[in-house]
Amino acid sequence: MQTRPCDAKTHCRSRITLGRNDMNTRERFHAVMNFEPFDRLPVVEWAWWWDKTIERWRAEGLPATLSGEQINEHLGLDLYLTSWPSVRGPSCPAPETIYAGICRDADTYERLRPHLYPEPAVDRPRWEWMAEKQATGDAIAWVLLDGFFWFPRLLLGVERHMYAFYDQPELLHRINKDLSDWLLLVIEELLPICTPDTASFEEDMSYNHGPMLSKAMFDEFMKPYYQKVIPRLKDNGVVVLMDSDGDVSTAAEWFADAGVDGIFPLERQSGVDVAALRDRLPHMRFLGAYDKMVMNRGEAAMRAEFERLLPLAAGGGFIIACDHQTPPGVSYQDYMTYLSLFREYAEKAGGMSRSIAEPGAEGDDK
Repeated sequence: MQTRPCDAKTHCRSRITLGRNDMNTRERFHAVMNFEPFDRLPVVEWAWWWDKTIERWRAEGLPATLSGEQINEHLGLDLYLTSWPSVRGPSCPAPETIYAGICRDADTYERLRPHLYPEPAVDRPRWEWMAEKQATGDAIAWVLLDGFFWFPRLLLGVERHMYAFYDQPELLHRINKDLSDWLLLVIEELLPICTPDTASFEEDMSYNHGPMLSKAMFDEFMKPYYQKVIPRLKDNGVVVLMDSDGDVSTAAEWFADAGVDGIFPLERQSGVDVAALRDRLPHMRFLGAYDKMVMNRGEAAMRAEFERLLPLAAGGGFIIACDHQTPPGVSYQDYMTYLSLFREYAEKAGGMSRSIAEPGAEGDDK
């Protein structure tokens, strides 16, 4: 079964100008991402909640039998289905610690290669199920992909990876060439089953003072491989996002130059100003930006944060969401308040969106 992102421009616009607030999940996602009028903002969590958060919520009223997508449905969120193909095969050794790595040099990489880049590359049953859900319009299909900073760091470990830009540049290029070839294989396997609505590269390459490498290093070691893979996605109508934590204010323009359509999660605590990014990158899509640190400070603080983001969201190209996973300091009741406000402001943004597109349309839902 093959499905493709809907071309919702004309269809969705005509429905909204008639005042019908009944877009489905896919239409809504593509309308927002295409800077088109929308009925309301998606109400989403782009990543599952922390295990400690769920543990607390189960003690406070969340049904204990629910997990993953069941919690999403229970909370009434828009359904964004994800799958992350693993670059490491089942026989690949694990690092002693999360940041230790499993590769030291070119020789160890050659010994590891038979355990990397598995074929087939995608979980076909999962994607067939996702394609069925996507075809109804009630879910988007989202593929997560290892990025060209992320994967070498997993292989080499944090410290050895940073030194490798200077000490083992040929190895970094070899890894990223192999990764880019495998990612193209992922795409080729995936397209006959399901065309994702969006793809994101997992690429945590910034901290709270900016990127961990220079633009020259990005341009040499990462950009060529993005420019090899991204066109294949965009040729099929896939919205290409970059998942990069920390302060991406500087790196955002690097990502845009490499062909990326959007960025998330835009962490407020790292100093990211989404409005300033919009001024510099008017066509960039955004996801996130809602400061998770206000979610346990009461309704007034949560409302103020939605007010901060509302004008930008109404202009399109921006899906408000928590700027990382909801922390365990947020109670179940806090989260219910957050969702209530989220739905209120999602509707407000939709009304403003229609008003911007067609003056006089806001509130005309008869």
